[in-house]
Amino acid sequence: MWCTMRLRADELNRFGEELGRSLAAPVVIGLSGELGSGKTTLVQAICRGLGARALATSPTYALVHHYEARAAPVYHVDCYRLKSPDEARDLGFDDMTRERAIVLIEWPERAGPWAPPLDRHFRLSHGDEPEIRELEEIR
Repeated sequence: MWCTMRLRADELNRFGEELGRSLAAPVVIGLSGELGSGKTTLVQAICRGLGARALATSPTYALVHHYEARAAPVYHVDCYRLKSPDEARDLGFDDMTRERAIVLIEWPERAGPWAPPLDRHFRLSHGDEPEIRELEEIR
């Protein structure tokens, strides 16, 4: 049974790095949660765990960032700025999954039917203390 984990920033980073080290392509991970809840921080930690050659940055305006990593290509997609799910049609999800990549999608619910099926889905939220984030895996 999965329970909500309460994590400080260092613990969230450690969790993400361990998750990244455990991933094998192809895999699609969704990250949901309110603004500032730690989605991009978690992506950065996952990318470090994967051995990405560049620091992951938020693709809020570019929508998609691509990183080379030891295990496989990594795509970081941020769907926050999509005004409708149909705007996700041209993000290249089919190409990403065909490439046998690791795809990390922030706000996957905004991509609607255009998002590939998620292998894992995490929800982050603010904890009851400013330095705490709550992380749960949605099954």
